[in-house]
Amino acid sequence: MKGDLFSSEHMVQPATAPGMTVENSKCIRYAVSGEMLARQGAMIAYRGNLQFERKGQGVGGMLKRAVTGEGLPLMAVRGQGEAWFAHEAQNCFVVELAPGDEFTVNGRNVLCFDASLSYRIATVKGAGISGGGLFNSVFTGQGRLGLACEGNPLVIPVSAQYPVYVDTDAVVGWSAGLATSLHRSQSIGSMLRGGSGEAVQLVLSGEGFVVVRPSEATPQKPQQH
Repeated sequence: MKGDLFSSEHMVQPATAPGMTVENSKCIRYAVSGEMLARQGAMIAYRGNLQFERKGQGVGGMLKRAVTGEGLPLMAVRGQGEAWFAHEAQNCFVVELAPGDEFTVNGRNVLCFDASLSYRIATVKGAGISGGGLFNSVFTGQGRLGLACEGNPLVIPVSAQYPVYVDTDAVVGWSAGLATSLHRSQSIGSMLRGGSGEAVQLVLSGEGFVVVRPSEATPQKPQQH
């Protein structure tokens, strides 16, 4: 058969090195030689001798997820082979962490990561249950982290002179060392409607960066009948 579908743009080539690479803008490929971890349900294809196993979060993690609705359900992928990961055709990116780095990221944006990275769920300081119950995933160590994001994200520098205010539904993640707090303001939409409703932003201050997706709305699943 011939056609554009079979062009080099779409045809998968053999992996040149183990580990994580961006296959295309919507998909990450992982050449597995041992073990890696991924979001449950994110695998779209694989080849080789691979085993997939649901990975528990422990009692504390499960409780936190039940209370807040947040969390990161994981699966371990072990063996020798290649696997491809994606989520709802969102754009995919790879973040490389070095020793001493720490990256806080919303669990909904995590796609897959190296087993060499440590992971925990943490409360966003200044944004407890009364502020919407913001819980994020914190990654440390050395390795690669694959992210999926609705649209092309913005990476905004944060400085002591210029703190950044972000919509709590739009934030993807931020670097270590940034202080967080909540800021309440009247929303533009509310003012246009003549109401008195408040909008809540997450304030990040210090020295570092914050990653924001170009959408503050949580994607809605189509209803099944």
